[in-house]
Amino acid sequence: MTISRRKFNKLIVGAGLAAPFHIIRPAAAQEPKKGDELVVGIWGGAQERIVKEYVEKPLVEKYGCKISYVLGGTGDRRARAYAERGRPSFDVLYLNIFESRQAVKDGVTQEPTAAVKNFEALYPSARKGGYGVAFNPCTIVYDKTKASKPITSWKDMWNPEWKGRIAWPDGLGAEGISALMMTARAFGGTEKDFDMVVDKVKQLKPFAAIQASQAQLFEMFDQKLADLSVEFGSFTQSYVESRNPNIAIAAPSEGQALSMNVACITVGTKNQKLAEEWINLHLSEPCMLAYAREIYYSPTVNNITLPDDLKKKLVVGESQVSQLVDFDWDYINANRAKWQARYDREIAG
Repeated sequence: MTISRRKFNKLIVGAGLAAPFHIIRPAAAQEPKKGDELVVGIWGGAQERIVKEYVEKPLVEKYGCKISYVLGGTGDRRARAYAERGRPSFDVLYLNIFESRQAVKDGVTQEPTAAVKNFEALYPSARKGGYGVAFNPCTIVYDKTKASKPITSWKDMWNPEWKGRIAWPDGLGAEGISALMMTARAFGGTEKDFDMVVDKVKQLKPFAAIQASQAQLFEMFDQKLADLSVEFGSFTQSYVESRNPNIAIAAPSEGQALSMNVACITVGTKNQKLAEEWINLHLSEPCMLAYAREIYYSPTVNNITLPDDLKKKLVVGESQVSQLVDFDWDYINANRAKWQARYDREIAG
């Protein structure tokens, strides 16, 4: 994801949260025909490469259709989808967990339905806001050589040994919200206890730094500028295996924060059936396994078999998936602008 966390927060607030609006699947979805063009908005890099191999190829082979991509961060394509609401240039739009749920409420994208065959295999948490295609939880990541003992709770960040060594996530993106809301959970609160959360986080200051991206955080770890942060487990696993085996990915007793990539079908698409077929292929075993092997994204469906060497690196099975902590995104999004101001003034300042 290339968009900065600060720019993302401005976009999600600036796009506007419209009044709730719900839509069901169009009753008369036309059968795809040769030459139809499906426009897909997705991240570049590994995700683009994987869907081209395991989704585009079989879809084109079956229907003779054309696939066009709009690549980049979610903020840019989300803003474009809102501007085009009801007359979309996108057919399939990939968003994050909280953008996707809001987009359904705002009439930009459709609720998920069983018209996608693999819908029935989705875990319940992956049936909200569209079709979850990858679990990518956020959790504490830290240098285990600097820890007196393994981290087993979110409260462990308040252990005095981490004072001045924490790189706190910038803003209210996925990592920042995860850090704040899991602070609330760890100390017995909810999303509605933001005053308590701010007070608790301020106790961790001074920070070693405010980290604005995975690349920046991993460079800080490499240079010993910081020893602990909150980050996506998948990206951190790749970093551990390629650059820094001293970094540990915590599995706190309170759970890891649920984060998820979601495939959404736009309201007003002229390629409803083709979009459903695209998503069904994304949820199929070949694509899910490629996500797991190449970028450590955990599967959102319960009907695939993972090799043993991958299972310990992923969230696998109903028992583990059910431990991921979801948040009240309606409440968070409604308070996002106010919280951002307090973050800037009291946490980052």
